[in-house]
Amino acid sequence: MTTAASTSSAGLGPRVLHIITDLDIGGAEHMLVTLVSALAQQGLSATVLSLMRGGALAQTLRRERFDVHEIGMQPGRPDPRALLRLARHTRDLHPDLIQTWMYHADLLGGLAARMATRVPIVWGLHNTDLDPQRTKRSTHWVVRACAALSHAVPARIVSCSDTGAALHARLGYAPDKLLSIPNGFDTEALRPNRAYRLEVRAELGLRSDAVLVGQVARFDPQKDHRSFIRAAGRLARERADVDFVLVGKGCEPGNRELVRWIGDSGAAHRFHLLGLRQDARRLLAAFDVAALSSAYGEAFPLVLGEAMACGVPCVATDVGDAARIIGDTGHSVPPGDPAALADALLALLRLPAPARAALGEVARARIVGEFSLPAVAARYARLYRYLMETRSHA
Repeated sequence: MTTAASTSSAGLGPRVLHIITDLDIGGAEHMLVTLVSALAQQGLSATVLSLMRGGALAQTLRRERFDVHEIGMQPGRPDPRALLRLARHTRDLHPDLIQTWMYHADLLGGLAARMATRVPIVWGLHNTDLDPQRTKRSTHWVVRACAALSHAVPARIVSCSDTGAALHARLGYAPDKLLSIPNGFDTEALRPNRAYRLEVRAELGLRSDAVLVGQVARFDPQKDHRSFIRAAGRLARERADVDFVLVGKGCEPGNRELVRWIGDSGAAHRFHLLGLRQDARRLLAAFDVAALSSAYGEAFPLVLGEAMACGVPCVATDVGDAARIIGDTGHSVPPGDPAALADALLALLRLPAPARAALGEVARARIVGEFSLPAVAARYARLYRYLMETRSHA
């Protein structure tokens, strides 16, 4: 199955085909959507191809007038005919360069591209954890295949984190092709907003000066909501003025396991479960402190940079590049340690409000200075143009 939408970017110049497993909501998927728009400003047109059906972010891309194609592969059901369809579709799109996103797209997109074209291929890595107890066996097979093929298929392999690049070098990926380009943030769209703070507190039925600690993350073992809730329970015993907000798929009153954990915390009346929201960035801007309690698997967690760009200091577990993102503008703590998480949150909340706001300003300045979207897009654009020019002179 394929679908497409007309695009206003078709005539912008060199054509980059982005191949991704799907376009459901996730960190890498959001980064793709953000990056293709920024690369259009760099004179690079984009077409996006989803191996499965598109997902929610396909509509976002179409609204921005990018071509989106769907191959319709079924998860867990290998089909050689689908690889041939992918190769045929790749050839018919006539790209000048192909960027793949995440393991399955790296493998299948890379093979299809080699079957159908002679253009440069760039793989994308967005993971830092392959623990056998937490990772599907099929994913390990894909990673091993990618490690073997990395010496022949891609021209470069871009990891969104330093941690991820080092991990994949140890796994046997071609070290001379690995490089790190961080995720980038639109600091014009992401900025402090006093109105959001007041609106969100009114929506939650709270005083305008209520203190909010929030986490934006889907309900998943990787995100370790239980540690956050235990930390919140400890914090609630120290501070009577703090409420806790959980945003993300599965973080809703109908989640019995989550509600049971919250009940055990002794502070159930101070939790607000908002579920999956389309205005997550607005909610982030309303927090006094943002938290991320992930136990494993993070590469370059976007939510931290988004909160910091909104002037919100962060506390996160030291997983992936979280500590690198936060720098000295917040705190990082060991994963799976609710007491350390609670202590770090409490340290920020003990700051006088003006001092905490000033720390948020420093956090925003860090994102603007080191992780701005235009600077990140420029690094991708330089890489793409170098590879295309090198190939044209070969």
